[in-house]
Amino acid sequence: MIAASNPPAPGSPGIAPTWTSSDKDLVGTALGPARLWYTLGHGIVNEVYYPRIDIPQIRDLGFIVADGAGFWVEVKRLQDYQLDTPAPGIPLVTVRHRHPRFSLTLRVCPDPDRDVLRLEVELQGDPALRPYLLLAPHLGGTGWNNRAWAASHRGRRVLSASQGPFALALLGVDGDFRDALGAASAGYVGESDGWQDFARHGRMTWTWNEAGPGNVALMAALPQRSGLALGLATSPQAAATLALSSLAEPFAQAWDRQRAAWTDWHAAREARCPALALPEPLIEQVRHSAQVLKTHYDKTFSGAMVASLSVPWGNQGEERGGYHLVWPRDLAECAQALLALGGEVEARAVLGYLLATQNPDGHWHQNQWLGGRPYWPGIQLDETAFPVLLAASLAERGALAGMPVRDMTRRALAFLITEGPASPQDRWEEDAGVNPYTLSVCIAALVAGADLLPEAERELPLLLADFWNARLEDWCVASGSTLDAAHGIAAHYVREAPPDILACPAALSRHLPIKNLADDPGLDAADQVGVDFLQLVRLGLRRADDPLILDSLKLVDALLKTDTPSGPVWHRYNGDGYGEHADGAPFDGTGQGRGWPLLVGERGHHALAMGADPLPYLAAMNAMAGRGGLLPEQVWDAAPLPERGLLPGRPSGSAMPLAWAHAEFVKLAASHALGRVFDRPAAVWQRYAGVRPDAAAWVWTPGAPIARLAPGRALLILLPRPAMLHLGFDGWSDTNDLATRPLGLALHGLNLSADRMRGRSRLDFTWRGQDGDWLGEDFGIDLAN
Repeated sequence: MIAASNPPAPGSPGIAPTWTSSDKDLVGTALGPARLWYTLGHGIVNEVYYPRIDIPQIRDLGFIVADGAGFWVEVKRLQDYQLDTPAPGIPLVTVRHRHPRFSLTLRVCPDPDRDVLRLEVELQGDPALRPYLLLAPHLGGTGWNNRAWAASHRGRRVLSASQGPFALALLGVDGDFRDALGAASAGYVGESDGWQDFARHGRMTWTWNEAGPGNVALMAALPQRSGLALGLATSPQAAATLALSSLAEPFAQAWDRQRAAWTDWHAAREARCPALALPEPLIEQVRHSAQVLKTHYDKTFSGAMVASLSVPWGNQGEERGGYHLVWPRDLAECAQALLALGGEVEARAVLGYLLATQNPDGHWHQNQWLGGRPYWPGIQLDETAFPVLLAASLAERGALAGMPVRDMTRRALAFLITEGPASPQDRWEEDAGVNPYTLSVCIAALVAGADLLPEAERELPLLLADFWNARLEDWCVASGSTLDAAHGIAAHYVREAPPDILACPAALSRHLPIKNLADDPGLDAADQVGVDFLQLVRLGLRRADDPLILDSLKLVDALLKTDTPSGPVWHRYNGDGYGEHADGAPFDGTGQGRGWPLLVGERGHHALAMGADPLPYLAAMNAMAGRGGLLPEQVWDAAPLPERGLLPGRPSGSAMPLAWAHAEFVKLAASHALGRVFDRPAAVWQRYAGVRPDAAAWVWTPGAPIARLAPGRALLILLPRPAMLHLGFDGWSDTNDLATRPLGLALHGLNLSADRMRGRSRLDFTWRGQDGDWLGEDFGIDLAN
């Protein structure tokens, strides 16, 4: 690289960096060895990821059109553009921006063999106008400490940047492969960047040759037609070599190769799948969703998928992780959708990745970078259960192909048993407690996972599953509450029961905080309702027409449902604050919860289980998709705010696309074709058939110490290590010392029959370990006779 002779830019280090809006038009990648992923939003290129799907390298690559005499416009702010692809589910895009004086056409295509993104730029209209490109590097996933140059490479102008081990280079050519970059400049964002130049002078006047370290941006003048290549590598020179060699292939050839590759991929996928008898718009959305899931799949860590190639409300700050992280729950849900699409190989790769990232104690991180390093440190029990359900789903279809899943299953189930049934966080990553969704997934994993273990180890997980399933309503149902009275029902499933519900039935009358509101309304747990109980039906623990399910649905529809022009949509729970504020301002730690298309799909699965047609729910989800078929995390469900781009039933500023929402759409389409819920484990339905069991034995663990034993029940005292239990009744009379025995899953316990406790009112106990030391704490259980 040879730097220009112009001076470096002033204004170091620039203003605080941000990401772009998460309101994406399209996400894509090449079918080939190239390790590059790209996004478009508001008609321009947004974040580009390299060499892994969790590392964004630019903020955006946009354009200004100007006449050099005072007129200028940034095209992304016009909000008047058309988006076209060769066919649904093929992420090659033509964007046409319209203005009374011009049209600017952008065509975007990845190089399948190199880490390069190709663009064609064509300006038509007033001949006095010309385009200018604006490039904002965020190398290594941050806008800080970037360095940028407007320089030359082998006699050609190049825009380049570096930060740490990452670098980029952008070059341009005309139709005769001549240099297409004109006057160029590097500056500090908010101080000396190209946008500030136009804002202050109405034309390009700055030609700074270097900026950084800091929050930097690059600009270059272009002819009315040009081809651009953005290369990513470990040095500016390497990136420039990639970009220039890519430009040597005509753009049309790269486009045609990728169009053929994606067409063949869809054809092969559809040949492996059962026919989907759906209206054509929904078939198209299945193709979009399949492509989105494929695009979220990493090429270095095979089987790893991020939750979204976006940062929710990203234009408000520079949150490092965004949604380009791996959540084990989202990953397993997407893997089930890959199975529904005929992707057994990809689903096994997901399971292999999960096998590799399981912690020694059996659980998975709340979320993590692709390499396995945790980002948020929380624990959500459903994220330990979902990998087991994925393994069971593969096994049920005869698709494990010899994968060694016993050790993973053994450790995961042991963790669930010792830590459950209360989870430190629910699936919405908020409160600790007993949540119907989380507990449903855990029970299903215990049952389905038991089939993956040797016969001798199956009894314990099945016993715990029966116990939790029998007690679920005792813990998660409120009756006679103010909500029940107001809506004419007897009882309902709560959003979340506080952890001490396991020992104290009165816990539902205690305050459960809502942490994403500026002012917590102070609602008791009994007065908070969510949609999570539908998972009981989804997984086969309760029947769809169970009276308690239907009463809870009546309450959900009254409190959480919103009708929009796109169709009905549901909130997560009453009082939710995760969403834009009432005035449309972005979520900033607090806000007002909005409707989730994902939950439309969950409601559609319940409709299917009731024998109803799920097509209206699929149609509603499809209507909520963005321009390029992307499904958002949330849609706006209040009065329109066109000045903020917020319209009822249309995507908000939350994550888009949400891979989990696309997975839900695919699975609902597959469920419609099957006439039953696609991801309901056969073992769970075989054991329960939707009916609450009557557990013969109740279980006490140090993590879930029950305070009372119902009449006629046996008792299992379950411990993580061998011990000698010291037992007594009714104030330590009739004491005995009894050794635990191994029960499988590296757990130990002592079974007490109902006959042994008959006529007693209280069991007292403590224990000493193998080292002979007493625990130093006594426990008691009231015995009902």
